[in-house]
Amino acid sequence: MKKGIIAVAAVLAVVAIVFICATSANDKVMTKKDGVYIVNTTTLTPNVQGYNGPTPLNIYIKNDKIQKIEALPNDETPSFFDRVKANLLNKWNGMTVKQASEAKVDVVSGATYSSNAVKENVRVGLEYYKKHKK
Repeated sequence: MKKGIIAVAAVLAVVAIVFICATSANDKVMTKKDGVYIVNTTTLTPNVQGYNGPTPLNIYIKNDKIQKIEALPNDETPSFFDRVKANLLNKWNGMTVKQASEAKVDVVSGATYSSNAVKENVRVGLEYYKKHKK
């Protein structure tokens, strides 16, 4: 009987730890500072690959409008990804979340893989925002 209670307590402790870790991870995805939500796609889109790997972003949203999108460290070829940063990341600026979610944004020529990964990061990040904003 005592072993059964100990086993149940151990299982409950493991479940509680997993739940706490999962909740903590979600808190790192979206933060809010001075009325601006910041969605970090690092843990949302680890399998979204550019040419050389993941292309995580921070998406800044205030009053349901995109303020800016910022590239986070990645392994893309700098000369190609610089073109993505200069010609793609600002395409959503000023759009409402709804407009940005529906926007058909063209890729940057010569950086198609990186562009498509960024577009998918934006899509997933905005979906997360819509589901979790308070």
